[in-house]
Amino acid sequence: MTTKTDVLIIGGGAIGLSAAYYLLKSGRGVTVLDKAEIGEGSSAGNAGHIVPSHIVPLAAPGVIPTAIKWMLDPPRSPFGIKISLSPAYLGWLMRFAAACNAQNVERGIPAFKGIGLLSAANFAQMITEENFDCAYAEGGLLFLYQTEKEFAGGRHEAELLHKHDMPAEIFGRDAIREREPAALETVIGGVDFSGDSSLHPGIFLRLLKERIGEMGADLREHTPVTRIIAENGKITHVVTSAGEFEPRLVVLAAGAWSPQVARGLSISIPIQPARGYSLTMPATKTMPRGALLLGERKIAVTPMGSKLRFTGRLEIGEMSTEPNMRWIANIEKAVREYIRVDESDVVIEETWAGLRPTTPDGMPIIGFSPRHENLILATGHAMLGLSLGPGTGQVVAELANGQNPACDLQAFRAGRF
Repeated sequence: MTTKTDVLIIGGGAIGLSAAYYLLKSGRGVTVLDKAEIGEGSSAGNAGHIVPSHIVPLAAPGVIPTAIKWMLDPPRSPFGIKISLSPAYLGWLMRFAAACNAQNVERGIPAFKGIGLLSAANFAQMITEENFDCAYAEGGLLFLYQTEKEFAGGRHEAELLHKHDMPAEIFGRDAIREREPAALETVIGGVDFSGDSSLHPGIFLRLLKERIGEMGADLREHTPVTRIIAENGKITHVVTSAGEFEPRLVVLAAGAWSPQVARGLSISIPIQPARGYSLTMPATKTMPRGALLLGERKIAVTPMGSKLRFTGRLEIGEMSTEPNMRWIANIEKAVREYIRVDESDVVIEETWAGLRPTTPDGMPIIGFSPRHENLILATGHAMLGLSLGPGTGQVVAELANGQNPACDLQAFRAGRF
């Protein structure tokens, strides 16, 4: 059976659901496909940080030496890399290494600033207008440091944000525990990116899924795409396990699975999965006042109402979503080096492993396919899929409706690869 539809969105995570929301608000008809349960994929278990302060691409000067240094200390390393001789994987690694330069950062900063601020504003507006109860907090994101070297790096990042008119406040040893009483004496300072916020991503996505259903979206779960058929530069049919769809427009927002979904379309989507982990427990006796990032260990700590979540690790090339319990334990142990967590507090209720879709230059792919007039790509957001979701959703809707996007997408253009 063939189903005709206006806009067909492939992928029901933060990007796909946000695109559906803004498309529906603009009057378009929307069908959302997901190979599993909508809103329950990689976005649901992440740190829940909304970070317009994150304006530097993942591919930046100094990243390669730092990654090598981390790998020499495996038990404590926040980074891992898969050993593989796959040509696509090796090509991605070479491209990533080549992109770790100042020019890539210069291209990325204004683009990330634009879409990051748009997305943060959209989160606040959406949550207020839709009355979403998802532990949303605008208390900033506080980086904690234990070594002078890393604290100096944090101060440098604050200076970079000030240069680009973004807020950041530095706290020394005496002031840091007033700002965050849960911090241990080992913490020598911190930087507060006060324009950032946080929420419970799983609850937010569930509420967003329910809302777009109420708005009229056709939600198709457990419906993997098996083939996309294109003729004369246009997508004509999308074949799934539940039949064929004939869309006017397709939005590909399948995260780490985007290259697999788009195979056969002759477009370059150089994405590698970057696996991360989280564990969630009930609120502790000494809850942090707000969202934290543990500087040296690159671990996120997020209060989520009656829950507390720790998130960390970046494993390039790992496609599995099975949590490695050794790293779950390492993350929990590392948190104790920075904040008060009583032994009796630790009752792990949930563990998670998710895949961040990562491009070689560390920037998302947002825009029309260079080969298909009715295909918009919205993928490759790495660790910022949730954070940039509503911003990406708005610009996807604007592109779909022939409007100028609210922020400059040149650095994210789909044809740059």
